[in-house]
Amino acid sequence: MSARTKPVAIVPAAYRAWRETSLGAVTERLERTAMLDLMSDLKGARVLDVGCGDGLLACHVAARGGIVSGVDADPAMLEAARERANEEVAHVAFFEAGAESLPFPNDAFDLVCATTVLGFVKDADRAFVEMARVLRPGDALVIGELGRRSLCSAERQPRGWLGSATWRKARFRDTVEVRALVERAGLTGKTMRGVAFLPPLALSARAMAPFDAWLGRRTTFGAAFIALRAVAGADSRSH
Repeated sequence: MSARTKPVAIVPAAYRAWRETSLGAVTERLERTAMLDLMSDLKGARVLDVGCGDGLLACHVAARGGIVSGVDADPAMLEAARERANEEVAHVAFFEAGAESLPFPNDAFDLVCATTVLGFVKDADRAFVEMARVLRPGDALVIGELGRRSLCSAERQPRGWLGSATWRKARFRDTVEVRALVERAGLTGKTMRGVAFLPPLALSARAMAPFDAWLGRRTTFGAAFIALRAVAGADSRSH
């Protein structure tokens, strides 16, 4: 989303309601753990969280020693993020901006992350180019995207057809599409994991959760969430 593109209407209360469900709590924990694992050492790292939402991941990164900035195109999300940061005494700077037009100079960050953002932007290629631009050559981009080949996507996509504004606009991708976006932005050194191989049922999800990381290191097929770490090269500036 550029600053001029109207974001998908996902209100902070929707995030809270999802996390308060058993299925949501399990899924969010698995996704957040995978993202943080791919980020490696965060102490003193300048980190940008693109599409930060209500600030949950940004606050976790700050708690691990990251110097964090978060951007989101939705003022309501930013207000919720600032409230969370104040409550958790997390030092995070938040800015209103979209993924396709980041208000930072080249090479401004040691790590850039984005969670389920690119499935909702109008121009994902442009968003990748922007994230690569603000990332120092040799440093990492860590993203998590909605996986296409999963039980969750099979349940969510029909909800979009039946009228859900969120899932009607969402873009689910497979690993081939995610890799192509990364490569077109000049990023290399890809490490990919599948996350949340869960049926959309709370009891089954809790039973399967202990095996999720083991499975995710072996395949992405069936994963509701695809996490990826890639490295910015010098050629990413030419895009």
